[in-house]
Amino acid sequence: MTSPSQQVPAVRLTGIDKRFGAVRANRGATLEVRQGEIHALVGENGAGKSTLMKILSGALPCDGGTIEVGGRNVTGWTTAEAIASGVGMVHQHFMLVPTLTVAENVVLGREPVSVGMFDRARAMQDVERLCEQSGLMVGADRLVADLSVGEAQRVEILKTLYRGARILLLDEPTAVLSPPEVTELWKVLRRVRDGGATIVLITHKLDEVMHVTEHVTVMRQGETVAQMATKDTTPEGIAHAMVGRAVDLSVREGRRAPSTANNTSTAPALEVRNLVVRGPRVARAVNDISFTVAPGEILGIAGVEGNGQTELLEAIAGLRASTSGQILLGQRDITALAVRDRGDAGLSHIPEDRHRRGLILEYSIADNLILGQQHHYQRHGVLDAAAIAANAAKQIAAYDIRPTDAALAAGALSGGNQQKIVIAREMSRSFSALLAAQPTRGVDVGAIEFIHDELRKARDAGKAILLVSAELREVLTLADRIAVMYGGRFVTVLSRAEANEEILGPFMTGAKQESAA
Repeated sequence: MTSPSQQVPAVRLTGIDKRFGAVRANRGATLEVRQGEIHALVGENGAGKSTLMKILSGALPCDGGTIEVGGRNVTGWTTAEAIASGVGMVHQHFMLVPTLTVAENVVLGREPVSVGMFDRARAMQDVERLCEQSGLMVGADRLVADLSVGEAQRVEILKTLYRGARILLLDEPTAVLSPPEVTELWKVLRRVRDGGATIVLITHKLDEVMHVTEHVTVMRQGETVAQMATKDTTPEGIAHAMVGRAVDLSVREGRRAPSTANNTSTAPALEVRNLVVRGPRVARAVNDISFTVAPGEILGIAGVEGNGQTELLEAIAGLRASTSGQILLGQRDITALAVRDRGDAGLSHIPEDRHRRGLILEYSIADNLILGQQHHYQRHGVLDAAAIAANAAKQIAAYDIRPTDAALAAGALSGGNQQKIVIAREMSRSFSALLAAQPTRGVDVGAIEFIHDELRKARDAGKAILLVSAELREVLTLADRIAVMYGGRFVTVLSRAEANEEILGPFMTGAKQESAA
């Protein structure tokens, strides 16, 4: 019998090079993945991970090196050839048609046909059977537009499995999932692996690496710098290999206590009074909420996504109309102000969806770094190119945005570097209150450390910060007070000293509620 160490690897990449103009995304990168394992591929934003997986999946050609799948040299193959050979990639940003059903999305491009026409009944049966076999339970007849983010993620994986994939490449699959959805995803992936599939997982979350993988490969600046068995390493060891230095991972345990030196005796920097906001499918996504955030305070909002957090922050930012209530910035009522006017009044906003709300992907890095502030970069009614370039150079250096070419379109950057553009723009403007929604979503451990430090510096400089994060440990790490949002309301508000995961959990699920102003 062949031992695992003697098996032909499911995937072997050797000496992979890839350039995009002057940018060298992969530099002799290597990757070896055993059959029937979950293998983590980690690295900083812009380290070349997604590029390497796109090359493996046939979406990009490499400029040098060899690709082997199951011992067969497939260098230069196409996406169609990769899919036909059982290699499928689940991208970080979903590629679904909202107006079609789950079944129609899954079979799209490989529709079952009867008498020359699309056999809808057979498609439903095939997808329902695949749902049962894989454990990815989603109603085959539901419209994708009506799905939660976690359900949409399942549909993406179902699409890949329907095409016969035995090697699954997952790019940041948990970036937009709530903790319960993450738990369910791991159950599904283990079931798929136990059925004989091989999974390569790109992630920045080191607790995920330790929890679900057998081996880990680390990339830095396009190169492979470490390959190890997960059981033989630690999160700190992986982080050091990723960044090239020791990294503070206190966010993993939510153990760093925030400062208590907040000036709560002064007037609130941000105040919300009896706010009601309509949601996509409910009349009161935000249901009569009132709260204040003091200068020099971080108020964290914890909760399972979908309980009104998005609608609350978008209403405060001016992106969504409120049904009733007031929003005050300092002593000024900004309820009726436009988004730009709220920004000029001192409100800054890091949106949770960088593609829909934070960036114009076709615009350059430099132009995205002044979005919403173009009127401050004009001379005689014309945009000041020199001032825009100077600002870009400053922010690119300060926030380590890669690549460093300010003329590149934002859409050419990795998701994490796109997030850095948004963070840099919103935290570099003059503000008294900051709305920070999922500020570290999709960024690497080094960037998380940097962003957390910037949020603390802003807090210590007297800024008011309203933080929303799906990562409960992030809220516990940063917040001075923590509000739990459930069903459109704050069901409890606790000081950081009173809060931990065990106490907050029942409030987040709705199992426990108490009056909270």
